[in-house]
Amino acid sequence: MEIERYEVIFSDEIDAAEALRINSLKETSQQAIPDPDRWLEEELRRNVLLTTVDYAVDWARSRSIFPLMFGLACCAFEMIGSAASRFDISRFGMDIFRWSPRQADLMIVAGTLTWKMAPAVKLVYEQMAEPKWVIAMGACAISGGTFRESYSVVPGINHIIPVDVYVPGCPPRPEGLLYGITKIHKKIGKESIKTS
Repeated sequence: MEIERYEVIFSDEIDAAEALRINSLKETSQQAIPDPDRWLEEELRRNVLLTTVDYAVDWARSRSIFPLMFGLACCAFEMIGSAASRFDISRFGMDIFRWSPRQADLMIVAGTLTWKMAPAVKLVYEQMAEPKWVIAMGACAISGGTFRESYSVVPGINHIIPVDVYVPGCPPRPEGLLYGITKIHKKIGKESIKTS
């Protein structure tokens, strides 16, 4: 009968071989192996948008304002000029000025408001659907302007209807009106759908 021979390996040799295997594994494993499902996270990050309902509604409202042109005096010419190609009010989402208060949500009062015209302004404002905003354009709309001491002039439309933005000037340039519209956008962006 033959006796099997076993080679006796000393523990130092085993330790050295194991150390070589560990060191070679360390050298080849400096970078993490990419997660095979990582593409899924990136796909979600590219295609899923997280926001609040308030932000989405306010963003849509601020970019689809329908202005009601209420030109009472010389400021109306500057308001009309803001719709021309040089100033292009349509880049703010206001392509067409509305003539019906039921289709408008922004009233731009431009010019001198007389006490005889005040009931009409109030009625038109009340006919507008909520939410609605008002811009007082020009010194006369804001405070009566140079005619404020007259018996027939309202000393500011804020005596008749609430005003959101004041655009000063006599008359204010179209750039001033566009700046007032950006202020309306910011105001709309802070609103909540719970209150409207």
